[in-house]
Amino acid sequence: MMQCCEENRNQPLLKLWIGPLPCVLLYHPDTVEVILNSLKNIDKSYTYKFLHPWLGTGLLTSTGDKWRSRRKMITPTFHFTILADFLEVMNEQANILVRKLEKHVDKEPFDCFLDITLCALDIICETAMGKNIGAQKNNDSEYVQAIYKMSDLIHHRQKAPWLWPDLTYLLFQGGREHNRSLKILHSFTDKVITEKASEKKKHDERKCDFDSNCEPSGSKKRRAFLDMLLNAMDNGGNKLSYLDIREEVDTFMFEGHDTTAAAMNWAIYILGCHPEAQKKVHQELDEVFGDSDCPVTVHDLKKLRYLECVVKEALRLFPSVPFFARTLSQDCYIRGFKVPKGTNAIIVSYALHRDPGVFPDPEEFRPERFFPENSSGRHPYAYIPFSAGPRNCIGA
Repeated sequence: MMQCCEENRNQPLLKLWIGPLPCVLLYHPDTVEVILNSLKNIDKSYTYKFLHPWLGTGLLTSTGDKWRSRRKMITPTFHFTILADFLEVMNEQANILVRKLEKHVDKEPFDCFLDITLCALDIICETAMGKNIGAQKNNDSEYVQAIYKMSDLIHHRQKAPWLWPDLTYLLFQGGREHNRSLKILHSFTDKVITEKASEKKKHDERKCDFDSNCEPSGSKKRRAFLDMLLNAMDNGGNKLSYLDIREEVDTFMFEGHDTTAAAMNWAIYILGCHPEAQKKVHQELDEVFGDSDCPVTVHDLKKLRYLECVVKEALRLFPSVPFFARTLSQDCYIRGFKVPKGTNAIIVSYALHRDPGVFPDPEEFRPERFFPENSSGRHPYAYIPFSAGPRNCIGA
């Protein structure tokens, strides 16, 4: 798909069939904007249905009124001040990762992918559910293995049209492994939700203000995404059901750890390939932290301007989600071409980010592209590592 886009860079769009699905490939800022800026064409493509057994119809996979209501309800939980509370978890887990990586200093090269991925999983799990699963110290746990098995099975099935029918899929080993992993994942989430709901009930009975983050002793209580979901209400004052909450927690786990781990791994890989950029990052870190061992604060992060540009450039070259798709719920026109209802519009962000008209010498790693003076005036849909428009990543 990526090669096809590059070979047809000057074409406005490409039409193709993927199995039984009619598709168009979009990889220019103006054509991508038509789809992502639409308030009508917000339905995810057919292949997202393979996420339904695990994630249900949560924020990632829902559509229509349910998506609008759920998005409005959950958005406040991603407010910057709330996300800042998660920094304590990130510091704790990052310290574990650093201690693991220190053991390899001055030794042979090694693959750090798993170490970084497990760190991301620990962070996401604790911020999502308030549960420390210790993946970095025990990556053989049943839940950790089930997450990776399920993710692999879903990605494989999405690329294999002959496995799309449910009855056919269950005839293969992958289908049986899918059901086994699904049972483990849902059992774990159900148990955590039950425990958290029980804790909340006890707090309420003691007339402890749950939203104040206070224990009876006066000590600060760390809140997780799940805690906030247990308190969330829709416009009618209705709370989410257990199933609704499980959908969102599982979605947060799936979407959060995988994409974050990919971004971190690519950023580290690119820095390893470019010593001059690595040196600049090192200098910036020294300027901000010096010899201090104090935890990183939000104030510190704001000072890491060059590192931020490095991460953005890494996401330009290697977006965590290299392509994603919408199924059109109504006809639309793209550069004068009528694209009919039911077509799958595939936004190829990997190719979009390599448009030489927007990013000269697109294959070169240049963090300076994201200096304010260089990114000013850039098309708002030319760089979309977190999607864009009304259905962008809620944490972006």
